Amino acid sequence: MSGVAWLAFTPNPPPQADTGWDKANHGLAFFTMGLAAARAWPGRGFTRIGAALLAYGLLIEFVQAFVPGRSADAADVLADAAGIVLAWGLARLFGRGSHT
Repeated sequence: MSGVAWLAFTPNPPPQADTGWDKANHGLAFFTMGLAAARAWPGRGFTRIGAALLAYGLLIEFVQAFVPGRSADAADVLADAAGIVLAWGLARLFGRGSHT
């Protein structure tokens, strides 16, 4: 999460951390965090994990509104949600975490 925060809040993230499409960056970051959380807390229930990650995505967008060179975008939160849903599906498929 701290790496994602740094990438989200730095005015000029390194080009090596860029997929070339901002929405893919968001989806990939939240997919990765979702899978890591599902493995770290398998009995926790993915609904809580997903809700916490989505709240984190909203926080990122709020803070980015005040970072020079960055801007808030509701579509980024949708990309975050897509990454979370994909992580949930993969975690469910492989039995990591709860089905909820």
